Amino acid sequence: MTSKRATPTVMRRRVGAQLRRWRGEMRSGDAAKLMGWDTTRLSRIERGLYRISGDDVRDFCAKLGIDDMAGVQEVGEVADEPAGGGNGWWRAYDGRVSESLIDFVQLEARARSISTHHPVVVPGLLQTPGYVRELLGRTPVAIKPDHVEMLVSIRLARQEILTRTENPVELHALIPESAFLAEFHSGPSIMRDQLRKLLDVAALPNVRVQILPLNAHCWHGSNGAMTILGFRHPWVPVVSVDNPMGGTHSEEPEEIDFMERVFEASASAALPVDDSREIITKYLEGKTT
Repeated sequence: MTSKRATPTVMRRRVGAQLRRWRGEMRSGDAAKLMGWDTTRLSRIERGLYRISGDDVRDFCAKLGIDDMAGVQEVGEVADEPAGGGNGWWRAYDGRVSESLIDFVQLEARARSISTHHPVVVPGLLQTPGYVRELLGRTPVAIKPDHVEMLVSIRLARQEILTRTENPVELHALIPESAFLAEFHSGPSIMRDQLRKLLDVAALPNVRVQILPLNAHCWHGSNGAMTILGFRHPWVPVVSVDNPMGGTHSEEPEEIDFMERVFEASASAALPVDDSREIITKYLEGKTT
């Protein structure tokens, strides 16, 4: 059975998009008839506006002749999850932060790999509480203290994907050396703690940290923060690009391919992992003198 939902969750949209990919060149009317639906119903399912059950996913794919059993099973399981993104910790923040943030957090939590580059600051998955508070204190529009603490809590909760027992995410982070030159109102202890955290996290077997030196030419740098999320089969990657005016997400193959090439080009301009660790240590020693 399916049910209507005015604002689809990110995973419901993903389920619908995957069904659309599996439908391929078959006309929507012909595909809908396989299930006894009208074309409008199928269209709304594919756009995430109607919820579809896992049983219907499996039945629909069988009638389409899809032989990707593992992929169909994965999509069916996600389709059966409760509305609102399952039972993840982010459910506690529904209605308190933007839907786009909740969507992104859900995608992060499901990711198998994350490649991220921010041209100005340390990426969010590697930030300390003090560093987050300092950044939020510099926003053009003042944020209430209680909201700041909520955002700090969310950012720290997001970082649990790096150390979770089952399938910790593979993180590849590019960090500009210029980020280490920042000075904060609370004093040098903020950056000192941040540098220590970078060294600790970089030691994890699933984390790769590279530093873009001051003299590196990084074409993407002026375009904002970039994150590429990779997922288990059959989900396609998601590219997220953020800038001061907002952010965009894409699952389009051409855009994914382009941004993956941009990230690899940036990574090639960065220092190797061991050299990156050395430069972080150098800055830490400078902050402790």
